[in-house]
Amino acid sequence: MPSEHVNGIDVYYERSGAGQRLLFINGSGGTLAASAPLLSMYSARFDVLAHDQRGLGLTSAPEGPYTMAEYAADAAGIAAAIGWDTYRVVGVSFGGMVAQELAVTFPERVERLALVCTSPGGAGGSSYPLHTLANRTDAERAAIARLILDTRFTPEWLATHDSDRMLAGVMAERTAVTKTPEVMRGERLQLEARSHHDVFDRLANITCPTLVASGRYDGIAPPANGEAIARAIPHAELRLYDGGHAFFFQDRQAFPDILDFLGA
Repeated sequence: MPSEHVNGIDVYYERSGAGQRLLFINGSGGTLAASAPLLSMYSARFDVLAHDQRGLGLTSAPEGPYTMAEYAADAAGIAAAIGWDTYRVVGVSFGGMVAQELAVTFPERVERLALVCTSPGGAGGSSYPLHTLANRTDAERAAIARLILDTRFTPEWLATHDSDRMLAGVMAERTAVTKTPEVMRGERLQLEARSHHDVFDRLANITCPTLVASGRYDGIAPPANGEAIARAIPHAELRLYDGGHAFFFQDRQAFPDILDFLGA
C-alpha cells in the first residue's frame, strides 16, 4: 500500500487516472475506501492524487489535537512527496476547508481551485457544528442529519421524491456503520479541528482561478457561506445548484461544471 512519511506521520494515498494533476481532498470522516465512486468521476479526466487524512483510514492517527494547518500541510506534503510542485485542487466539504487553508498558505502551488459545499469560518460563516451531534440521541442525530443534508428533506418531501429519499437513505447507512474506538477517536479529532476553522480574513491571499460551488438547500454549508468565500477571493466565481450538501449528486449540471472548470 503506497504511503509517504509526511509531517511526522505516515500518509496513505492513491493515484489514479491520467491528465492534468488534481489533488482531491475529502470531507469529514471520508476515507479513500468509502470514496471510490466519487474519485472515479475525477480520475476519468485527471491524474488524481487523494489521501486518507490524519486520523482516518490507513493514515496514522497521532495523539491530538489536530489543526487545520496540519491537515493542509499534510495535503501539500503528500503532493510534494510524489514530485508535484503545482497542481489543481478540489476540496469537498471539510476538504474544501483544508483546500482553503492550503491555498492561502501555498498560493504558488495551486493552479486552479474548486471549493465544493464548504465554508470559510469566522466572519464569513461556519459550517454546521457537527461535533455537537455527539451529545444527541440516535433519533435526534438521524433527524438533524437528514435536514442539514438538504433543508427540504422533511418526511413529507421524501415521501414524494424518490431520488432524494434514496440519497438520504444512502447517507444514513454510511453514518450507521459500527466503528471501532480508534476510528471514532480519529473522527472526533477531525471534527474538533473543523470546529476551529477560520480562514476568511486570509482568502484574499488566493491568487488562482477559483470556483465556489454551493447547494441552494445545504444545511451544513449554507449558500451564504459560499457567497462570502466568492466575495473574499479575488475574481472567484460562485455557482449555485439545485440540491443540498450533496448537490453534485442531485443537480446533473454540477459535475460537468466542476470538471470543466478544473480542466480549463
